[in-house]
Amino acid sequence: MEWQVWLGITAIVIASAALVVALGARSQQSRMRRQQPAAIHLTQVQAVPRAPRLLAFVANPSKAGMGDLEATVRAFCERQGLAEPLWYETTVEDPGTGPAKQAVEAGADVVVAAGGDGTVRAVAEALVGTRVPMGLLPMGTGNLLARNLQISVTSVNDALDVIAGGRTRTIDVGWARIAEFADPGPDDDTDREHVFLVIAGLGFDAAMVADADATLKRAVGWVAYFLAGLPHLHGRRMRARIWLDDTPPVDARLRSFIIGNCGLLPGGITLLPDAVVDDGILDVAAIDTRGGVVGWAQLTLEVVMQGFGVRNDLPEKLGRIDHTKARRARIRVAGGEQAQVDGDPLGNAVELETWVQPAALRVRVP
Repeated sequence: MEWQVWLGITAIVIASAALVVALGARSQQSRMRRQQPAAIHLTQVQAVPRAPRLLAFVANPSKAGMGDLEATVRAFCERQGLAEPLWYETTVEDPGTGPAKQAVEAGADVVVAAGGDGTVRAVAEALVGTRVPMGLLPMGTGNLLARNLQISVTSVNDALDVIAGGRTRTIDVGWARIAEFADPGPDDDTDREHVFLVIAGLGFDAAMVADADATLKRAVGWVAYFLAGLPHLHGRRMRARIWLDDTPPVDARLRSFIIGNCGLLPGGITLLPDAVVDDGILDVAAIDTRGGVVGWAQLTLEVVMQGFGVRNDLPEKLGRIDHTKARRARIRVAGGEQAQVDGDPLGNAVELETWVQPAALRVRVP
């Protein structure tokens, strides 16, 4: 067996061991966080002027566990002495923005997104710029924003306690727009702006999202995204031109271009370790690998270790992730690549624009 293959096997073993250690450490950190309140700037978390009395729930009926959720919610509100909650359901035609606007017009004190990341994005789109906070009742595969805000993704009652008895935090939101599609279809709209609360991306990450099987996601959760990514490991690298704010463009060869509002992913992986959800700026990561399996193994190790504050800044690496910050980021790629926002595919994009809207959304947090 050639030495390169042995090197690849060794790199994968090291990366896998680091991943196991990271997941164990993340689990311990999560237990510690549940035992003590998170450290948050006082200017960014404020008490609600009065305890919420009227809760409105925008629920995605297609999610697992939704059958008994309405009864659970109504029983919770009754125990807490709250008004009878408003209950809306999403549809294929309206994933939540319309019902959320109806809830605001009906006088809801908190509008709760009960579903996955797509429902959260749709509800957030209706609440951006209003004084009505969003609550999170995670029922999806990734539950990305809930994880980043330390809201339980496993206990409905714990999440409800945060909605009714937590605090309100003002956070930034990101926006993305496909300025040019590779093969425009009848539903592709270059004027459509998409909100994202965690991560937007173009390239390998978006291809993985687009190819994830819905049935498999229901069966194994976020692992379905990992399995969907395997066929793309040997795909071609993108030829990209990147603009950040007002700086001159930079040309690069990449696997993925990530723009994030916060950076914690399922499995305890921190993709953007410097990202802060309310700092008024986006975190940008350029991800690349060369050398086949060795490069991917090195990249895996790089991502895992940066979650512990350990970074390897050596210039010559087969797998690397380079970080910077910007308020606006634009990328153009030859031939087009898949784009995504918070795990929702947007289509095959030649050019993707993103920008931040600071302090635009109120969210209930522990």
